[in-house]
Amino acid sequence: MRRLREEKGWSQEAYADEAGIHRTYISDIERGARNPTIRIIEKLAKPLGVSAGTLID
Repeated sequence: MRRLREEKGWSQEAYADEAGIHRTYISDIERGARNPTIRIIEKLAKPLGVSAGTLID
């Protein structure tokens, strides 16, 4: 997810705005401090233009 976000040129804050999720939650996921639900994964995948399965792999 981080690689895809950085390829878009988005900060965590910009990505969080696109996904409708709080920035600290994005940070926690990228650091491995949280395990997102499938619904959150779907919200994260949409602005990146990938499937939820791509983020899970």
